Amino acid sequence: MRKELSDACQKLKIPVGEPNQNLYNGSFTIEGGNFNCAGIVSTSIKSILQKLGIPGDLVRKAAIVSYEAEINVVSYAKKAVVNLMVVPGSVNIEVIDEGPGIPNIELAMQEGWSTADQRIREMGFGAGMGLCNIKNYSDEFHISSEIGKGTHLKMIIQTP
Repeated sequence: MRKELSDACQKLKIPVGEPNQNLYNGSFTIEGGNFNCAGIVSTSIKSILQKLGIPGDLVRKAAIVSYEAEINVVSYAKKAVVNLMVVPGSVNIEVIDEGPGIPNIELAMQEGWSTADQRIREMGFGAGMGLCNIKNYSDEFHISSEIGKGTHLKMIIQTP
């Protein structure tokens, strides 16, 4: 059972880029509702950044913002594409999901605000800190959302 789960999770991870002289451009997919594989994409991003020699405190910030976004996708959306681009001076993470959209972004950005159902809360998620953490750990953060279409996040972490 553990090997089957591992194989299923590996299929979700689809890097399309390779590191090249401190530059990376790749994409991953996240399957909505699959809590067994939640965290694989953010762990992959962390590993890529470490291999590129990004300073540890910045890797931590990128891991936090990507994990929070990943959990939101798994909790609410059908699926998402995560784009990671590392260029001199910044780590850029973009998440484009196919989900219900966020009706009130201003409200959703408030600490503790959550639409998580009981099932998600029983798993330990849905505390209403995801978007707040993403904003707090990003040097730049942009969010847009369309009801019935999905949500688009852009997070930038400045590097030396």
